[in-house]
Amino acid sequence: MVFKKLLGSLGVGGPTVDTVLDPGPALPGGTLSGQVHLRGGKADFDIDHITLELVARVEAEHEPGESEGAVVFDRFTVGGGFRLRESESRSVPFSVTLPWETPVTELYGQPLGIVLGVRTELAVAGAKDKGDLDPLAVRPLPVQEAVLEALGQLGFGFRSADLELGRIGGSGQQLPFYQEIELIPAPQYADQVREFELTFLSGLGGMEVVLEADKRGGFLSAGHDALARFTVSHDEADRPDWNTVVDGWFRQLAERRASYAAPGPYGHEAAYGHGPSYGHEGAYGHDGGHHRSGPGMGTAVAVGAAGLAVGVVGGMVAAEVVDEVGDFFEGDEED
Repeated sequence: MVFKKLLGSLGVGGPTVDTVLDPGPALPGGTLSGQVHLRGGKADFDIDHITLELVARVEAEHEPGESEGAVVFDRFTVGGGFRLRESESRSVPFSVTLPWETPVTELYGQPLGIVLGVRTELAVAGAKDKGDLDPLAVRPLPVQEAVLEALGQLGFGFRSADLELGRIGGSGQQLPFYQEIELIPAPQYADQVREFELTFLSGLGGMEVVLEADKRGGFLSAGHDALARFTVSHDEADRPDWNTVVDGWFRQLAERRASYAAPGPYGHEAAYGHGPSYGHEGAYGHDGGHHRSGPGMGTAVAVGAAGLAVGVVGGMVAAEVVDEVGDFFEGDEED
């Protein structure tokens, strides 16, 4: 077992920590469990608390462009109040509940380019130090998977996925960001819409599905966005007519060809850069550039016997996603 040393405020010779998550992806609103392994340093230390932080890489829109940074979107104290003896080894088990809106990072085992992590904070005698980020994998809820599978069967393509800082007005959104899944229109909509964006906002009582259509502009008119919102319950995951239901959603959205002056009460609030800072990192744009979170143009949704699956075409796309995720965690460690 390799322990990750905390060399900041605790100093060389302090305790070391390694957090190990139980194997397999978690579910939004489900249980995240594992063990925090501690090893004592060169003296006895009083452990005030052990806290886990959930961290996400999130994009923020602002003038003159976009940037990205880390957002802490939940914290859990899982232990503390004991003395760790010199060179002692101790394990602290934990089991916490993820927020219902925790983003999905993979689909049928294929990464979507969404970066989530778990960071361990150790408070020792009034001093706090944070360990490295451990990657967190999250798979869709059954009802989310049913919608995505229907999209694949209807001929929609997967373009990319990212996390956007801000709120969807008029929704029950709880987190300070939301996940957008960009879809290539199915053939029957390709002449009307350039792309669709899909957002799931899950909660204990069900799930809101927010759809946005970036409509093609005609020769004399610019393109414009249309937005629609639908609500489903978790126990509808096994309904047999998901293809009909989902196709109906998109037909309603695509048929709104009248002029949309504004998205109305369900538009995305343009409050980027305002309000409280989220996460201890504080500032966005630490890399000074914009990197799309999703696998990009080289990824498509392929339909097979198992329904929707993310198929990678174009060589090294999957490796590039892994490298991008790894770069984020390495960059965070340097911070």
